[in-house]
Amino acid sequence: MQHSPASPSTQIPAGLSPHFQEYDTSQLDIVLDANLIIQRALEFGTWDEIRWLFKTYGGKRIRLFLREHGERFLKPVTFHYWRKLFGIRKWKSSPFPTAKGELWNR
Repeated sequence: MQHSPASPSTQIPAGLSPHFQEYDTSQLDIVLDANLIIQRALEFGTWDEIRWLFKTYGGKRIRLFLREHGERFLKPVTFHYWRKLFGIRKWKSSPFPTAKGELWNR
């Protein structure tokens, strides 16, 4: 099944564009590139961009991202912020352990 690039109404907000420097945002697909878009928005988005994220993907899809990929794709402080906000108690752990004391030194 092939998805077309996002329509203008579902384009990534202009304020997030600087956080996709290695991509042409007009070519990102809202469905196929969901994990990348969710990751960048949670990490760098303003409250308006977070509202767009929730309207675009919904809380269930964002929660799934946090459970499946959050610990690996987000900075530790960002992951724990969103994890606590969503009340997530179980998630897929990163296969790369963080040495004691490194969590706050990033």
